[in-house]
Amino acid sequence: MDSEKFLLARKKLGKTQKQLAELLGTSLKAVHSYEQGWRSVPAHVERQLFFLVSTKRGNQKGRKSCWVIKKCPPDRKKECPAWEFQAGRLCWFINGTICEGVVQKDWHAKMKVCRNCEVLSSLV
Repeated sequence: MDSEKFLLARKKLGKTQKQLAELLGTSLKAVHSYEQGWRSVPAHVERQLFFLVSTKRGNQKGRKSCWVIKKCPPDRKKECPAWEFQAGRLCWFINGTICEGVVQKDWHAKMKVCRNCEVLSSLV
């Protein structure tokens, strides 16, 4: 996540830097550094920030599940944790999802796929 997306997410949440730091369990200085691009946003902070944005009241309207957007065949859906937990709008949050036909090896590989997907890109 780059500094622009981080700032945009904070603004979508309607939070000050201090308020966001408290929500993320990090320091105000860290939030400031993420927004300025002085520090990269750690995976656990990025994940929590996306979660907060995705669950903000009113942000769920009209959003489709990932398996609808990606037109997943039934056999793939049955193997995918997003389908198992009925979390098609939070698929980016769940490790082990079957995106682009394969399970991504780690968070960074997964997010590389997710950042180009409509499910996540519609958040920020």
